[in-house]
Amino acid sequence: MKKDVVAILGAGRIARVHVEMLVRYQRNVRIKYIVDPYLSEESEQWALSMGIEQTGKDAEIVFSDREVDSVFICSPTPTHCAYIIRACEAGKHIYCEKPLDSSIRKIHEAIEAIQSSGVKFLMGFMRRFDVNQQKLQRTVAGGGIGTPQIIRLCSRDPALPPYPYIESSGGIFFDSMIHDFDLARFYAGSEVEEIYAGGNALVDPKVGELGDIDMAFAVLKFKSGAVGLIDLSRQSNCGYDQRTEVHGSKGTVHMANVPETTVVVRNEEGVHQDKPVYFFLERYADAFAQAHRVFLDMIHNDTEAPVTAYDGLQAVRIAKAARISWQENRPVKLEEVS
Repeated sequence: MKKDVVAILGAGRIARVHVEMLVRYQRNVRIKYIVDPYLSEESEQWALSMGIEQTGKDAEIVFSDREVDSVFICSPTPTHCAYIIRACEAGKHIYCEKPLDSSIRKIHEAIEAIQSSGVKFLMGFMRRFDVNQQKLQRTVAGGGIGTPQIIRLCSRDPALPPYPYIESSGGIFFDSMIHDFDLARFYAGSEVEEIYAGGNALVDPKVGELGDIDMAFAVLKFKSGAVGLIDLSRQSNCGYDQRTEVHGSKGTVHMANVPETTVVVRNEEGVHQDKPVYFFLERYADAFAQAHRVFLDMIHNDTEAPVTAYDGLQAVRIAKAARISWQENRPVKLEEVS
């Protein structure tokens, strides 16, 4: 059986996650390239250890290689749309990490390129591929709790990322809460009409000096009339805190944290169980693998993408509106982010 030939654009943390998941679970995938303009000697050695055939610093070696079937865009956000357009020109299928881009104009150009080229495109909101999130959404969409009224998401990382990451990430609404914006739309089955967001640098004042915040909230108003409530922190101290609740006209559905083990000890001192798994890879490893399976199925069987570039566009619009709301301390209509 012919293997799918893929290339990885970017060599940072999320690129390595995709490589490791592909190597572990997708036996019919051959990773021919990993390309990054800042590729280090350490990254080259790591790529070799993972069985990647070639490394490079110029993405054109990927786009000009007819053997490459698809690209995984794991590079910095400002490069995403340029890579998408170039991949469309070269006829390569595309898996793109979030966020899609910081420029609405560039996103529209990328969407036009995807539509006109006919290549397959999957937006990498991996939380949507988690079995827990999917069951929760199916319950809501199937009417199990009636009409959604309140959507509450809690998302708290175990520890602050490095300062250089904070400086280059685009801010907490773009690099972190954007997942929650996407999930809120996923559950509500409705577009966001207005957002009020805010926060502060309470974990580390240095974050504020870098122009960002390390804890944030957002209140979403949906066109359906439902309300979304999101709270996020860069530091939870107890592991990766990921909880969701959707309250509807006929009931409530809740998703709890995934603990390190399911062992519960009950004794005279109380009831004790393990804390949540440490971070996103432990929590969403299976979701990454499922996203890869879906992407390959799209290519082989001409199936439709469950998460599209349009979903990526809407999440970016919400993130932009959230940042304006935080900066100007006011509710922001999504129509302001054209």
